[in-house]
Order: sequence, then C-alpha cells, then structure tokens
Amino acid sequence: MISINLKDQTEKENYKLLTSTIIPRPIAFVTTQSRDGVVNGAPFSYFNIVSANPPLISISVQRKENGEMKDTARNIYDAGEFVVHIADDDNIEQFNMAAANLPSCESELEYAKLTPIKSEKVRVPGVREAKVRMECQLVKSIVLGGNGAEAPGCDFFIGEVVFVHLDEQIYDGSRINIREFKPVSRLAGTNYATVGNIFFMERPK
Repeated sequence: MISINLKDQTEKENYKLLTSTIIPRPIAFVTTQSRDGVVNGAPFSYFNIVSANPPLISISVQRKENGEMKDTARNIYDAGEFVVHIADDDNIEQFNMAAANLPSCESELEYAKLTPIKSEKVRVPGVREAKVRMECQLVKSIVLGGNGAEAPGCDFFIGEVVFVHLDEQIYDGSRINIREFKPVSRLAGTNYATVGNIFFMERPK
C-alpha cells in the first residue's frame, strides 16, 4: 500500500486523488435564481443523499480560485431555494455546456439551449429536459475551509426536497427503471460513465 498524508499535498493534488478514487459520483444540475431574476444553471458532482426522513440532499459548491462564491452559492444564500436535476444520457451534453464561465447577468440555460419550466413549490424554475427534477428548500448552509486564493474553500448546502417531478417513462409508480433513466456519473478529469452491468445482492438480516 502507498500511504499519503494529505496535509503534505497541495490542494490540486488532493483534488485529483479524491475525485479519482471516490467514483462514480451522481451529477446534479442545479438551477437557482438571482435577485435580478436571472436563472443560473450549473452541474455539480459533489452531491448526494443525506436523509430520507426528512428527505434531504447535499451539494458542495467549490469557490472560485480567488475565494469568491459562485453564482449558484450566492443565489441559494439569497433565495433559500434551488432545483436539482439528475444528469442522464439525453441531457448530459447540454448540462456540460452550462458549466461555461458566463457573467452573472447571463443565463446558462439560454447558452445551453435548456427550456425553463415553472416549479410547484419554489420560485426557481427547473428545466424541461431532465427526467428527474427535485424542488428544494435550503435547510442548512456551512462555509468550509477558505483562505483566499491559497485555499478557496466551499459552500456546503443541505436542502429539503419538497416536490419531485418524474418522467412517466422511467417511473411505474413505485420504482425507477434504470435502463430508461440512463443516468450519467462523473469519474475523474473529463471521464464520465453510464450504467453498465447491474447485479443483485441481499443485505444480511
């Protein structure tokens, strides 16, 4: 075994190590809305489930190299709401386009040719192209790390899922059809993965 003390490494080295070993990671496409009404959209793979009761999810938004917050984080702090979409094989290219570094006054949805759709319980619109859309209200936010350009840190959000929209082709009323869903996961660097072999294994009682 090779043993590594992460305190002896740079932030970039730790990033490469963590993102290439903690895989695959689900990809959340998050929409938020600014005070000026601009709808922001961006993909994040630092994302997962926190709890089913209450239904909570988490998103970690890394800060810019100069330590400034990204638009997604700023908008969540301001509005307390956001919408999470799960990336799949049919929308991953558009979601990836929305990762472009645009000015705050421009919407990534327009740039990536994504269609805004009204939400039920939050003011933030979702996007029609997603098979799964989760409307979320902010429960808790934590600023982690942060020391300017040397250690930008991140904004960690826990949101409660208050309403869910599912494409009828992937949901039978009780279960998600993974083959129809075709979710895409993030690996390391520019590598992504689709669902491959699926096997079943019972948990011990």
